[in-house]
Amino acid sequence: MRAITVRDRDADDYGLSLTELPAPTASENDVVVEVHAAGFLRGEPEWPSTWRDRAGRDRTPSVLGHEVSGVVVELGYGTTGLTIGQRVFGLTDWARNGSLSEYAAVEARNLAPLPADIDHVAAAAVVMPGLTAWQALYDHGHLEAGRTVLIHGAGGSVGSVAVQLARETGAYIIGTGRAADRELAGTLGVHQFVDLDNDRLEDAGPVDVVFDVIGGEIRDRSTALLRPGGTVVSVAEPPTVQPSDGRSIFFVVEPNRAQLTQLAARLRDGRLKPLVTAVHDLDAGAAAFTARTRGRSIITMR
Repeated sequence: MRAITVRDRDADDYGLSLTELPAPTASENDVVVEVHAAGFLRGEPEWPSTWRDRAGRDRTPSVLGHEVSGVVVELGYGTTGLTIGQRVFGLTDWARNGSLSEYAAVEARNLAPLPADIDHVAAAAVVMPGLTAWQALYDHGHLEAGRTVLIHGAGGSVGSVAVQLARETGAYIIGTGRAADRELAGTLGVHQFVDLDNDRLEDAGPVDVVFDVIGGEIRDRSTALLRPGGTVVSVAEPPTVQPSDGRSIFFVVEPNRAQLTQLAARLRDGRLKPLVTAVHDLDAGAAAFTARTRGRSIITMR
């Protein structure tokens, strides 16, 4: 099979290339997915898990990408809940070969059924932003109707999904970003927008939940905006400042079949639209990985 891999952690381009590799086989509780569309994060070559497996062994050449949408073509021993020929989407393991390949081996529990009327590109694009936003807002932030949430990066791939979920919840939404993000954020459902270059962030509070995708000074300044008992949830970095009466949490997104099913339902009826700005085929995938685009770039295999 063909796959986009990295080979050299010390090289400027990490040895990024389109490579021929043996197709994977399904281990116990795995499935092999014929990949139709895949998403990725450009920071993956910086992750330790891209280079070593969970036992600390070198695993290069490493296949990039962890968001997958496709069709099950093989079941491992003991696998339940999925069938051969079924459309699925989900998140692959951080320390195993990923989704930027024609076939991917994935733990079955990390995948959810994909309805036939949802496009593979949209499904792949929603996995990471959708799970991240869902877990930040609901699992960690406990967002409810009537509460106020501050969403940083409201015009980005994760922030835009968070805005749409928070809108559906019935929360009051304050979004932040650059001036160019204001119109999109308003379209998505932001009630108030803070231009981080020209407006005072401190005028935005008080809020019940902060969802941070930026980190650093912006996250620390946001802590002061919390109401008593509020929560700062960050996916950028662990907190350095704790609120006097509240919580500051850092988390890494996790696979979750039930949440994927909820996201699929919202994709299906139009309540949720991921921010996809570019779609490339696998031959152009290596170049797409290094290109800088606003929103998601998705790689299609078929």
